[in-house]
Amino acid sequence: MALIYLSLFAAPQLLLYLYLRERLPLSARRWLTLVFVVFNIPWGIVAVRMFSGSLWGISRVPYIAPWIAWQLLGWIFCGLICIYLLGKGVWWTVRRASYVVRERSGQPPDARRTTDDERVSRRQFLARATYAYAAAGLGVSAYGIWSAERLPEVTRRALVFPNLPAGLNGLRIAHLSDVHAGIHMSEAKMRAIVAQTNALGADLIVQTGDMIDISQSYISDYVRAFRDLRAPLGVVTVLGNHDRYTGEDAVIRGVRDAGQVFVKNGAHVIERGGAALALIGIDDPRNWHADDPQDYDLEPALRLTPPAKDAFRILLAHRPGAFDGAAPRGIPLTLAGHIHGGQFCLPVVGWSPGRLITKYVMGHFVQGSSQLYVSRGIGVVGVPLRVFVPPEIALFELRRS
Repeated sequence: MALIYLSLFAAPQLLLYLYLRERLPLSARRWLTLVFVVFNIPWGIVAVRMFSGSLWGISRVPYIAPWIAWQLLGWIFCGLICIYLLGKGVWWTVRRASYVVRERSGQPPDARRTTDDERVSRRQFLARATYAYAAAGLGVSAYGIWSAERLPEVTRRALVFPNLPAGLNGLRIAHLSDVHAGIHMSEAKMRAIVAQTNALGADLIVQTGDMIDISQSYISDYVRAFRDLRAPLGVVTVLGNHDRYTGEDAVIRGVRDAGQVFVKNGAHVIERGGAALALIGIDDPRNWHADDPQDYDLEPALRLTPPAKDAFRILLAHRPGAFDGAAPRGIPLTLAGHIHGGQFCLPVVGWSPGRLITKYVMGHFVQGSSQLYVSRGIGVVGVPLRVFVPPEIALFELRRS
């Protein structure tokens, strides 16, 4: 099975090499071979680690997982070539049909043989297209790395509710999600994010999961940085799927060591101005499917939550599909993360790969009287790139209409 997966992942690179080698000018083939060899040396490391059963672990080669994800971009180039060949085939079919029609009608055919000069011209075009694709990929990658490494943007939004208690009017909530402390999120950067969040002056800070990425060795970095996170009404946190991969109990201890309130399938109640705010926290689902409403987590959590007439409710969930369970139950606001905005978004069109996972990729959504906000997150998973999806800290102000 490992050999099958290895062949599947490596196939795009080999197919591209064989296709381009036959079509590029001789002078370009040497460069193509050099690029191919250099870019595929890591497959030897992947093969060794795959057969040893430690492919995705953190070890002496920590960037193997991002590198594999990066290699999948070869499928994009394969797809572009397929589109090119399909278009070429359609054009040939149209030309052939036109030739047949003209021949049957007695008109002189317009078909002609391709000259050697034209063949060379096509090779030059393909070579230039390959170079242009590589240059564009390099530029987009450089931008994506810069975007992923910079400090989060602050999204400021007023959320209006007709039933908001007077004591909660004007409450400011900072929403953090998907920090992913790990190889792409250093302690120094986390300290900068904490300072940035504290400077917002929020009354309350909430986190919706994925604080740690895979290895428990990063928990101490997270604790040292995030123990300085401060808000008058505290910091309230729920777990994400990567926290479970890391080790649920260890991450919970780390969260509490950092001075945060951890909530799992229950509620944390806060008093402000004579009004009660119930922060409902649900666990990341163990048997997850797309846009899972998590009814099985919401029901026990709501049984431990004050009635809606006694407390304004906010649901903290890692995966945004929980909104489909919260809205029918009349929970006014759900905050979630998980998707990172897909880490890539086509400008103008607005499409993101996150759409393959959920209909709630990023931003604000409304369903009846309930609202959802999905954070673009702070860290990254897999490829350390964010293309037109910058990291985010959201600052909300609750208002009574």
